[in-house]
Amino acid sequence: MSADTFPAESSLLAPVLLVEDEPLIRRRLESLLQQLGYASDAVVSAASLHEARACLARQPFALALVDLGLPDGSGIDLIHSMHATDPALPILVISAWSTEDAILAALRAGATGYVLKERDDMEVALSIRSVLRGGAPIDPFIARRIIDELHPRTRPQAEASTNETLSPRESEILGLVAQGLGNREIAEQLILSRYTVECHIKHIYRKLAVSSRTRAINEARSRGLIG
Repeated sequence: MSADTFPAESSLLAPVLLVEDEPLIRRRLESLLQQLGYASDAVVSAASLHEARACLARQPFALALVDLGLPDGSGIDLIHSMHATDPALPILVISAWSTEDAILAALRAGATGYVLKERDDMEVALSIRSVLRGGAPIDPFIARRIIDELHPRTRPQAEASTNETLSPRESEILGLVAQGLGNREIAEQLILSRYTVECHIKHIYRKLAVSSRTRAINEARSRGLIG
């Protein structure tokens, strides 16, 4: 079943502040909101922290959908200020970032839920519907990691080493990174969306325990994962 088969949500919270700098993702989320029953004038879009703050200064909002990686800063700062102003405001993070630090920082700042951009339209729409109904949706991948963080357990060595192994797609993307290609160039070459490439790179960082492209390349080479 696709997102456009959902019946219109009966308890819409409006207006909605949509904070997303990627035009393709912004149009995708605007379309999902319309499928849930929102009129186009009930959704206000912002492509940066500056634009989002200007929107908040002009009017109050009943729901916010926020990306974390914005061109002029982190969406976490925006979440913190929105939550401080209105603790009851539902805030759903829709981001490619899947690091524990980013996830926990967003939830501590006041986010109501967190879903990864890589999810399909149905999963993202279900998360939005959950927020509209008073829920606190957490992406299954993120929930698993939070549970592991709260309840650490000793894993067999074989499983631990498997987690550190890059998938074929991750190895391919890291190889292109090592060639000096940017995310947009990699996306075009592999016929992927830019946010999917960003998500793969975040997973690479996590697996290699690094925080930059250069360190990822050096660590992967030292382990023999790329040439």
